[in-house]
Amino acid sequence: MLSNIFKDIKIDNENEQFIDLLKHENVRIERIVSNGQCSPIDFWYEQEENEFVLLLKGEAILEFENKEVILKEGDFINIPSKQKHRVKYTSKEAPTIWLAVFYKD
Repeated sequence: MLSNIFKDIKIDNENEQFIDLLKHENVRIERIVSNGQCSPIDFWYEQEENEFVLLLKGEAILEFENKEVILKEGDFINIPSKQKHRVKYTSKEAPTIWLAVFYKD
């Protein structure tokens, strides 16, 4: 079924939008829309899956234990499973639209 990654973007300053685009035994593809949301202080993701993240629109900062990564439109990063990370910043002026691919080894 044909769709568009930018269809039905919700602007919500309270909640992020998480939409599963594809779910399979070893792969899950998700669109995330952030509007200024970030991870709570002292909260770290430490996932069982690897996560490939492509920033489609907006800007964000990912924080790792020993560095920060600034993401602009078109930037992507692969985060290995179990690597601690958090979202430090997303823009409040315009939606930040992520494409996240979660996959198992």
